[in-house]
Amino acid sequence: MTVLLTGFEPFDDAAVNPSWEAVKLVPGVRAVQLPCVFGQALEHLRAAVLEHDPAVVVCVGQAGGRPDVTVERVAVNIDDARIPDNAGRQPIDEPVVPGGPAAYFATLPVKACVVAARTAGVPASVSQSAGTFVCNHVFYGLMHLIATERPGVRGGFVHVPFAPEQVLGQAAPSMPVAMVAKALTAIVAAAVSVEGDLRLVGGSLH
Repeated sequence: MTVLLTGFEPFDDAAVNPSWEAVKLVPGVRAVQLPCVFGQALEHLRAAVLEHDPAVVVCVGQAGGRPDVTVERVAVNIDDARIPDNAGRQPIDEPVVPGGPAAYFATLPVKACVVAARTAGVPASVSQSAGTFVCNHVFYGLMHLIATERPGVRGGFVHVPFAPEQVLGQAAPSMPVAMVAKALTAIVAAAVSVEGDLRLVGGSLH
């Protein structure tokens, strides 16, 4: 079974992006780096899906400030960029796909993926929002591609914390890239092997 993992290039003047550094360490998958650019990221993703014909696609991005690995539940059809992307684009209140549904749920077994990461010894949780920057743009674009052209594919998105070197001298949470890769390896295993999902608490109050 072919599994495609994607990570992003660095953005916002950072030297590294832990999503890509971790994805590169996951064994047995096809790893592809996406540009942190609205539109272009989806073009690269589509090309990767066409090239590798995966059964499972897990896109990964950086969520600086989050303390754990978070498996995203829902992608929304909105681009609302607080900062410019790497091409200087800053869409505000624009749809990812004009005329597309308001939202898509991930087709990964989200809670089983969280449990798998925790069982591997990595803090993890369900996230209810992938933001409105390029990460959500890619997540929504992936799910739209699956819904309209690749209905047999399982897909979703995972956010990861800063790498330790990104927060030197700052009071911000981080996680070693090797630990993130361990979580992603467990998440991929769950995505491949778990047919349904676990009925466990994964919601939030706010």
